[in-house]
Amino acid sequence: MSFGKESLGREYDDQEVICHQGEAGDRMFVLQTGQAVVIREDEGTDTIIDTLEKGDVFGEMAIFDKQPRSATVRAQGKARVLTLDKRTFLKRVHEDPSLAFQVLKKMSLRIRSLHQQIDTLSREK
Repeated sequence: MSFGKESLGREYDDQEVICHQGEAGDRMFVLQTGQAVVIREDEGTDTIIDTLEKGDVFGEMAIFDKQPRSATVRAQGKARVLTLDKRTFLKRVHEDPSLAFQVLKKMSLRIRSLHQQIDTLSREK
C-alpha cells in the first residue's frame, strides 16, 4: 500500500513504542520499512498478537471509531512509519478510492484471523 515518499515517515529504534494500548487515537500508521510487533497488555502480561511487515497498516480503527487504542505497537529493529490523520487519509481516498478498499481488505483479513483464533480457543476448552 503506497501513501507517498518513504522519507516522510518517522524512524523508530528497536523496541520503541509507536502507539500505546489505551491511548486516544486519531491517526493511522503505515509501516514503510522494518518490522513491528502488536502487543496486547492484560493485567501486567504482554502477549504478542501479530507481527507487522513493510506495507502493513495499523491503528486505522482510530480513524473510524475514535476509541482508545486496542493494542501497543512496538518497533522490532529499526522501522520507518508513516502517520496519517483522518483528514489526510480521506484526502488520499478521494484521490484514489481503491485505497479505501485496500484498508478494508486488511481489516477484513484481520477479523477473519481473529475469528479463527477465537474458534481455536473455544475448542481447547
